[in-house]
Amino acid sequence: MSKQILILPGDGIGPEIMAEAVKVLELANSKYSLGFELSHDVIGGAAIDKHGVPLADETLDRARAADAVLLGAVGGPKWDKIEHDIRPERGLLKIRAQLGLFGNLRPAILYPQLADASSLKPEVVAGLDILIVRELTGGIYFGSPRGVRELENGERQAYDTLPYSESEIRRIARVGFDMARVRGKKVCSVDKANVLASSQLWREIVEEVAKDYRTSN
Repeated sequence: MSKQILILPGDGIGPEIMAEAVKVLELANSKYSLGFELSHDVIGGAAIDKHGVPLADETLDRARAADAVLLGAVGGPKWDKIEHDIRPERGLLKIRAQLGLFGNLRPAILYPQLADASSLKPEVVAGLDILIVRELTGGIYFGSPRGVRELENGERQAYDTLPYSESEIRRIARVGFDMARVRGKKVCSVDKANVLASSQLWREIVEEVAKDYRTSN
């Protein structure tokens, strides 16, 4: 049974790194008969140049129909001055939201062979193996209202909104605890609960979810 993989190289270093990733996929596909079928499309600045928008509806439909999407990077100086609502990064945010990609997993592992290549002392970073779980579809990136307004004194003021619902916090917390079950069984939730209302709710919900995992292990 074939598996459809949509390749979205994007901008900047994206096409370069995706070209190498595709080589790996094609080699694995030919060696192990994995049934991968690769197709390509554009996102970000490349999509603006081709379609006038950072993510075309047809591309989004192809992403929905695919079994996996491999995405490079978006944005660059070429598109820095265009209207905010059609900047390359809006394509990335849109595909995250439309596909429900709310959790980003970022592992950081230091292999012993590379310890001397680190800018930090080997004895400081030795044994590094952490996984950062980042929430992607809530919070300040998607909050409204946002904008720039002019104050009475003529000065401009920019503002953003940082909203999080209980369900958004709960689901990303569960991702963190689920990953901890198969790793070091430790979770560190980062917030600013002494200042931000959203962080106060974040801490409350994460602590509730933690109780579920303590009783089930």
